[in-house]
Amino acid sequence: MTVVGLDDTDSRERGMCTTYLATLVAEAIEAAGGSVERRLLVRLNPAVEHKTRGNAALALHTDLDPDDALSLAVDELEPLAETDDPRTSPGVVVAPGDPDAVPDAISSFTRRSIRSLVDTEEAVELAESAGYQHRGWEGGRGRIGALAAVGAWAALDEWTYEHISYREFDRCGTPRDVDCDSVFDAAEEYYPDAWDTVDTVEGQAVCVPNAPGPILYGIRGDDADAVRSLSAAIESEPVERTSLFYTNQGTDVHLRDGEVGALEGGGAYRVDGVVATDPETRRGGHVFFEYASSEAETGEDADASEDTGANDDTDATGPAVSCAAFEPTKRFRDRVRALRPGDELTVCGEFSDGTLKLEKFAVRALNRTESVTPTCPACDRTMESAGRNQGYRCRDCGTTAPGKADVEVDRALERGWYEVPPCARRHVAKPLIRGGFDAPTHPER
Repeated sequence: MTVVGLDDTDSRERGMCTTYLATLVAEAIEAAGGSVERRLLVRLNPAVEHKTRGNAALALHTDLDPDDALSLAVDELEPLAETDDPRTSPGVVVAPGDPDAVPDAISSFTRRSIRSLVDTEEAVELAESAGYQHRGWEGGRGRIGALAAVGAWAALDEWTYEHISYREFDRCGTPRDVDCDSVFDAAEEYYPDAWDTVDTVEGQAVCVPNAPGPILYGIRGDDADAVRSLSAAIESEPVERTSLFYTNQGTDVHLRDGEVGALEGGGAYRVDGVVATDPETRRGGHVFFEYASSEAETGEDADASEDTGANDDTDATGPAVSCAAFEPTKRFRDRVRALRPGDELTVCGEFSDGTLKLEKFAVRALNRTESVTPTCPACDRTMESAGRNQGYRCRDCGTTAPGKADVEVDRALERGWYEVPPCARRHVAKPLIRGGFDAPTHPER
């Protein structure tokens, strides 16, 4: 067995797509008398600066000789890679042996490539120490992703599918002709086995990209037959070729457990804590709030039961982090705006520049009380302050109260998980409809 890893052949502005290159290499292998057992599409760390939109690396598992596989990969790559873009830095890694049996150092590198930042030098050193052949162009930064893709089958336990349909290559850069009604009808028929095909609220065919590359549409899901069948039901311009990939999309494998005050830039985290400030909508429609550890913010144990809600007399001591729901997350921002100080959450997202960019959050406990100026029990008028630290009194009746009164407030949120809509979902983020979460879910579709 031979594993061929490929990465970084596309450009944000000029197009191309490494999945398309991998498909052409697979066809060349089969034309040369080899077979391809599986094709992998591996999403790496979404916080990487040099990524194109999805930061995908590709791997092919084949029975072709490693030397022949490398030669075919190079022959297909060199005429297509967008190396005129200074940010495009392709790489190929070819590994002999079973994809299940890569060295531990390689599978560890794959996991780190998904969750943190790694460099080209380390990738080259690991590839050479394992006896792998490799090639790089324009610096060969793509060898990072190529090596990570080589190790992915051994490193990862959970796989989903994506079925990609490619347009005729000379159409790249022109508007795509896809019948949206057929997309929405097919999406409804095969949901939830196939997910994130459309955004029903925004009216977007999420499966159809905007980039100037060769992908016509890509269908994701948990069932290979469902994504194939959904794809076949879409009416569109001619499809040149198709490819089915195993992928780590929709798995949340990029998230690691973290603590407020101990987050490192360039990673994505799952963090428990408490809302420390009222959410604030800023210029551009972005929504921010401060988030702290439960102990630092409330002075109480973090395991308050649901709806006891601790209190909103926040301490503002201890570490805190800004959480943000940016404008492209659309209606998810309304969920964030509905939060109140004292709400206990688990938040998930990428941390960079001191801000955690929300992908989803779970409400663990809601603060359902609010401190308000007391009402006179005799005349039902709102009391007034009696002076600093002297409580409140009714101007008409003379009735007094020692301080503010706690009243119960209605909340627009319930316990459980909330997520960004499909139009804003990162490829690797797990949709709630897939299940396996530790609380009730409120899926977007």
